Amino acid sequence: MVGPQAQRQAVQVLITERQLGVTRACGLVGISRSLFGYRSRRPPCAELQGRIAAIAALKRRFSHRRVYRLYREVGLAVRRRKRKRIGPVERHPLLKPVAPNVSWSMDFIADGLSNGRRFRCLAIVADFSRECLAIEVDTSLPGTQVAAVLDRLAADGGLPESITVDNGPEFDGRVLDEWAYRNPVRLAFIRPGKPNENAYIESWNGKFRDECLIDHWFMSLRRARELITAWRDEYNTERTHSSLGDITPAEFVAAYRQ
Repeated sequence: MVGPQAQRQAVQVLITERQLGVTRACGLVGISRSLFGYRSRRPPCAELQGRIAAIAALKRRFSHRRVYRLYREVGLAVRRRKRKRIGPVERHPLLKPVAPNVSWSMDFIADGLSNGRRFRCLAIVADFSRECLAIEVDTSLPGTQVAAVLDRLAADGGLPESITVDNGPEFDGRVLDEWAYRNPVRLAFIRPGKPNENAYIESWNGKFRDECLIDHWFMSLRRARELITAWRDEYNTERTHSSLGDITPAEFVAAYRQ
């Protein structure tokens, strides 16, 4: 999408180079004369513009409507992803947890190293606080390793009543079934082909891929673990969520405990 500044520049080119009148040039570009003649009365804020440019170089998706005008003025833009159109399918309401450790969501997401070798990430998210509890990174993540990650989380702060998962072999196998029986935790399997029933982790997957996996070139598995761990810490402590009242998951958990 072309911004107003670029449109005004296009009109000026038509007036100067082709000797067109203002009305004719504005009509060809598709803007009004008032827009062409508009000049902002707000004083420039070079310090804020520089700060926005510095932050955007590291965090492409952190722009906000309140700074959108300055964001565009310093030449920053991020291509917006087109949302897939969802056909007329059966919908089920997503139950929102009302307290911590009621439900978690768990899923796998895959990526690759610079040498072409694939690796997988096991992500576990707390539905109530949106906090990412763990991201386990390895070339293979069998059921035994999934259970080991959950045991670590249990030692740190307890387990939920249920964990929402898909029907992958790591989740549907005997190892995790025995682990859930021992603890006890209910494994809430979504229906095959219904990722919307695991919406919390699906939403998180999109942010993780867009803000971390796409932005980095992983030279080794060790480096991938370092960068992904750093992103998880940033996600929990710096990234605000509108669903939490525009605060971070860490702030939300702290406020709830108080």
